[in-house]
Amino acid sequence: MDFSYSPKVVDLQKRLTAFMDEHVYPAESAYHHEVDANRKAGNPWQPTKVMEELKAKARAAGLWNLFLPESKYGAGLTNLEYAPLCEIMGRSHVAPEAFNCSAPDTGNMETLVRYGSEEQQRQWLLPLLEGRIRSAFAMTEPAVASSDATNIEARIERVGDEYVINGRKWWTSGAPDPRCEILIFMGKTDPDHPSRHRQQSMILVPMKTPGVTMERALPVFGYDHAPHGHGEVSFDNVRVPVSNVLLGEGRGFEIAQGRLGPGRIHHCMRLIGVAERALELMCRRALGRVAFHRPVADQGVTRERIANARILIDQARFLVLNAAYMMDTVGNKVAQKEIAMIKVAAPGMACQVIDWAMQVHGGGGVCDDFPLAAAYAQARTLRFADGPDEVHRNQIGKMELSRYMTAR
Repeated sequence: MDFSYSPKVVDLQKRLTAFMDEHVYPAESAYHHEVDANRKAGNPWQPTKVMEELKAKARAAGLWNLFLPESKYGAGLTNLEYAPLCEIMGRSHVAPEAFNCSAPDTGNMETLVRYGSEEQQRQWLLPLLEGRIRSAFAMTEPAVASSDATNIEARIERVGDEYVINGRKWWTSGAPDPRCEILIFMGKTDPDHPSRHRQQSMILVPMKTPGVTMERALPVFGYDHAPHGHGEVSFDNVRVPVSNVLLGEGRGFEIAQGRLGPGRIHHCMRLIGVAERALELMCRRALGRVAFHRPVADQGVTRERIANARILIDQARFLVLNAAYMMDTVGNKVAQKEIAMIKVAAPGMACQVIDWAMQVHGGGGVCDDFPLAAAYAQARTLRFADGPDEVHRNQIGKMELSRYMTAR
């Protein structure tokens, strides 16, 4: 296996890095100031001029929709080729959206590419690819442990030529965003089916459909993440056409597995970028601060943490590249162990590296003068988003044990 980057990827890395230096990093402060100004004016849930300007520049620079492997809609990159680019975007909270490569839109677009009909793609995929609208994925429920997707209780019942939807979802990322026009909703169409994995279906629900109510925005460690955010959404006798179902009744669990693989690896790719920036800030702070008559960088414990951070980041990067390589060569299903491994390793690594960086920054590390506190909040949530650590570890353990059970 060869993890060296092709000339095409090296060129994109250079162009992407230059764009980040020239446009994205300088825009971070202005972006947050604009959101705060909107918040003080009474409504942080509105698009920012800063982001729309960044998106226009990125699209004009040809740095747009870089994901979507094996699709006519993407940039023609494999998962392995996309990994270092996604890492660069991960260095800034505002970057993924600027390049139209942010969650949950990327996962929803991949779902529509793989499982959507031509009409569904025309109506929803194309506007998402153009960055004109945003989307959300309604799967997790407050009343059940949604780490087990078969627990989902929301109902999708067919009545004539329509489906009637009832349920409550939360941590529906993007739902509070006024640009969110479409939800991919997971619920049970056949709760009595003998196979627990054939009870669920996925269906497209326009956000403005009567009966869909954005109940509240859910903050993460006090961050509302406006104007995107995460929402609790209720569905009360919501009616949509039968044609809105994805792939067919009883295929929801299958779609979820297909969607979450790419989504998980994208999170991990971005987390490596988050950790790299945290390490960079840590080193600069350690070299520039003096404590007890010498730079903090001269303290043995600081050097040890910097060394361990470098080791942890590179370990995670190679695990991610290996998982991407496996996805490209043998498919997502065969690569499920590698995907599960990075989903455990990358968030844990990022949390540790950011924690060390915060420690070097002292009080500054936990306030908003630096991006570390917000980065930690983001990384910590990814220890259970798209499946908690425990579920992935259990899956890895079972697959490892199966090798010896087969041998016996």
